[in-house]
Amino acid sequence: METRAFTPPAGFVDLLLDAVCVVDAEGRFLFVSAACERIFGYRPEEMVGTLMIDMVAPEDRERTLDAARKIMAGDCKPNFENCYLRKDGSRVHILWSARWSQPNQVRIAVAHDITERKRAEALQAALYAISEAVHTAGDLCSLYPQIHCIINNLLPAPGFTIALFDATHEHLDFPYHVPGLDDASAASAAAHHALCEHVSRTGQPLLLKRASPAGLPDSLRDAAEQVAPCWLGLPLASGNGVIGALVVMEMSDSPCYTERDQELLQFVSTQIATAIERKRLHSQLRHMAQHDALTGLPNRMLLLDRLDTALARARRDIHGFSLLYVDLDKFKPINDLHGHETGDKLLQEVARRISHCVRDSDTVARLGGDEFVVLLDRACLMGDAEVVAEKISAELCSAICVRDLQLFITPSIGIAVYPEHGDTPQQLLRYADDAMYQMKKSQRTH
Repeated sequence: METRAFTPPAGFVDLLLDAVCVVDAEGRFLFVSAACERIFGYRPEEMVGTLMIDMVAPEDRERTLDAARKIMAGDCKPNFENCYLRKDGSRVHILWSARWSQPNQVRIAVAHDITERKRAEALQAALYAISEAVHTAGDLCSLYPQIHCIINNLLPAPGFTIALFDATHEHLDFPYHVPGLDDASAASAAAHHALCEHVSRTGQPLLLKRASPAGLPDSLRDAAEQVAPCWLGLPLASGNGVIGALVVMEMSDSPCYTERDQELLQFVSTQIATAIERKRLHSQLRHMAQHDALTGLPNRMLLLDRLDTALARARRDIHGFSLLYVDLDKFKPINDLHGHETGDKLLQEVARRISHCVRDSDTVARLGGDEFVVLLDRACLMGDAEVVAEKISAELCSAICVRDLQLFITPSIGIAVYPEHGDTPQQLLRYADDAMYQMKKSQRTH
């Protein structure tokens, strides 16, 4: 059977779902097929004569120009991926197959839209990354930057905020905020906070585009004009309700967020809310395991951990530190006479006064009952420790008012200094305890 040649009819290429583009040596479109309008949003006549590189997303321009140079040098590029900006400002991911026609001095390329595939891949990667971040982040403060990085891989987020509702004080806290914008005025910050409160309170997403505060209450329209030109806020909703808001912001010269971006981020924000709650619960459980429930001070377990750290640092840097062992005389009679509630409040005030006498870098711990230990980091001489002990003694010897009672106690304080009095936590604690007991014994004989 004779094979006949087939000549495609005029406009045949416009029937293709993928776009066909012809670009000259200077990088200008000479021809584009009808599919370009579906993919890029521009009609063919709007694209012809314009520079290809002007449509490429800023972050991909350098490597796109490098690929173009290689194609013009004879290198075929059958699977080159980059990101373009559509006419409406949204991003579209393209898989290109391109080659250079030497006789015609043009690049001929076929563009396949892979945006949905890239979006699904990015979403899957983000969910996995969020799950990993919960396990790797030491605490909430280290989790927030990781979340910012994850979101930034989904869509541009130079400005980023996590706002969390503080149920105890009934207001929003802003534990993580990166303005990412030139305008950091007090007015813009106040407007940003007001919009975050609106999203948290209503539990509804809010997408603000350039000059489009439509749908906002009158009280928030002024706020919308003060914030970034592209502002997208999502409620952080978990099984326990809305716990705050997540906000991304873009510069005025960047493509604005779209409803598709809002839909994507809304799904991810639910996972982020769950991650934050899990980390909060983990932090609370860890705090409960390491702190005294009555006073909030570190307990014996945390004290020993910090002692180990202080010993390792002292050995490395060749310096000393001190321990104070504090015991309260006259506490038991007060507790027996006035009841446990009075005794508890007395211990809480003692904890506050001792903490007030030391630096933030020092540790005040409650071992139980009326026994406290103070770790004076880098207080390497006996004289340094004695000064602090005298300060604590003066604070505790003054009257303590509890429930209309004026109570008086006397502390006995023993001191141990590393390395003179021991080189393990147990040895130092035992020495300080013995010194405290000797002081208590001498006070009874006077």
